[in-house]
Amino acid sequence: MNEFGLCAKGASVADLGLKNVADAYWNLSPAELVEETIIRGEGMLTDSGALAVDTGKFTGRSPKDKFIVCDAKTENSVWWGDINIKFDPDKFDRLYDKVCAYLQGRTVYVRDAYACADPEYRLNIRLVTDSPWQNLFAYNLFLRPTKEEILHPKKDWTIIAAPGFEATPEIDGTRQANFTILNFTKKIILIGGSAYTGEIKKGIFSVLNYVLPHDKKVLSMHSSANIGKEGDTALFFGLSGTGKTTLSADPNRGLIGDDEHGWADDTVFNFEGGCYAKCVNLSKEKEPQIYNAVRFGTLLENIEFIEGTTTVDYDNISKTENTRSAYPIHYIDNAVEPSVASSPKNIFFLTADAFGVLPPISKLDAGQAMYHFISGYTAKVAGTEVGINEPTLTFSACFGKAFLPLHPTKYAELLGGKLKKNKVNVWLVNTGWSGGAYGVGSRIKLAYTRALITAAISGSLEKVKYETLPVFGLNFPTECLGVPKEILNPRNTWSDKNDFDNKANKLAASFVKNFSQYAEFANEEILAAAPKTAVDA
Repeated sequence: MNEFGLCAKGASVADLGLKNVADAYWNLSPAELVEETIIRGEGMLTDSGALAVDTGKFTGRSPKDKFIVCDAKTENSVWWGDINIKFDPDKFDRLYDKVCAYLQGRTVYVRDAYACADPEYRLNIRLVTDSPWQNLFAYNLFLRPTKEEILHPKKDWTIIAAPGFEATPEIDGTRQANFTILNFTKKIILIGGSAYTGEIKKGIFSVLNYVLPHDKKVLSMHSSANIGKEGDTALFFGLSGTGKTTLSADPNRGLIGDDEHGWADDTVFNFEGGCYAKCVNLSKEKEPQIYNAVRFGTLLENIEFIEGTTTVDYDNISKTENTRSAYPIHYIDNAVEPSVASSPKNIFFLTADAFGVLPPISKLDAGQAMYHFISGYTAKVAGTEVGINEPTLTFSACFGKAFLPLHPTKYAELLGGKLKKNKVNVWLVNTGWSGGAYGVGSRIKLAYTRALITAAISGSLEKVKYETLPVFGLNFPTECLGVPKEILNPRNTWSDKNDFDNKANKLAASFVKNFSQYAEFANEEILAAAPKTAVDA
């Protein structure tokens, strides 16, 4: 076994149970990883210099194949169910040995990295992959230690990713051939059968969603964050497709991070050292900062080229709508490093409401903020398939249910405490439809959403009159510079007011039904914020 590259003296992959690998390359530079990928025939350069790869069968995460080892540490603390699925400790050990055996005789790539930009909460990571481009992903997305730190590492968690290894479900205890398993006692994430790099990223996010709230009383958040010239921090919560990455990439504000953060007593800090941006329909005109970040060192996943060229066709989603670009955060011109800031002044909950019912922006009181945080609402459009016109409702607790090892109320309680301690404005922003539901109305223009967020941050929305939307009880401004007044009240944009009322009641009923699973843990202030359907009124 040969081991090459920058690592601590005496460090070896054999310490991880990886014996008799062909070669182990430690902490290669991005250029070396790109070269390795091309030599191995696993990727190619685009005309912008970015490395394009395909992740194979899986072009997204597989939540039903994510498991947590159930043992003395986790049995009574993890929120078990369809999100956190139990895995037997003995079966984990046997599967780990199988993966190590699979890697014998193969070349592996090792990376020392860490998560959490606030040094007080730093979590050190050692990642082993059997492909160089997955290692490049980790270089881009995690925080990068100095040379001195690499030579004297402190390993907290280990990730082993072996996409080529497939489990045998009836023997190994998995649901199917692919799996991601978190072992909180041994501090190991084991990934097999899927090359989708998001499993690596969200594996560590899930770890932090347990460790920080449970052990440190720090609120972990599926949010982007930026900071103004006056030092004012803003947080953006939202599920995929709501604009979380796009709206936080504001040329007039410093980017703290685009996806995962912690909120301690007095600081907000990025978990990551990079961005994993969706690039479907990406253009220089609409999203210049993300577009310009796609250059040498960036990893592009599952894109297509304009025929006969190496120019990316961002509108082509024949492989997947989930085309992605992974790049280090300093590829964004106004990124803040280190990615740490003060507690937020404004929080935005983003929702792409395909019902066209919610206002473009509403100001929430504390009870409403808690209610909508636990609800985590958005709507996913079925797509362009013939005959599919109805949107699919999605409620994801804390805007990241798939990554929550603890019960959602644990995170909600932490948020509630911080809202009461700090003077924070909380806004519900609809980046979805207006003038009718999907298929009838139109998507709210990005320029209008940006103008509303700018006005909220600047304080100008504090100086205007507000009206209240029936059923949902949401208070919305009646005017905003750069936004047509008529769209601020969603009901006024519908030609058929009765149809609006019916849709509003239908959506409200869905909110109430979804929240029923959390109601027994919610206080009266939160319960009072629930929408009132015609039946309730």
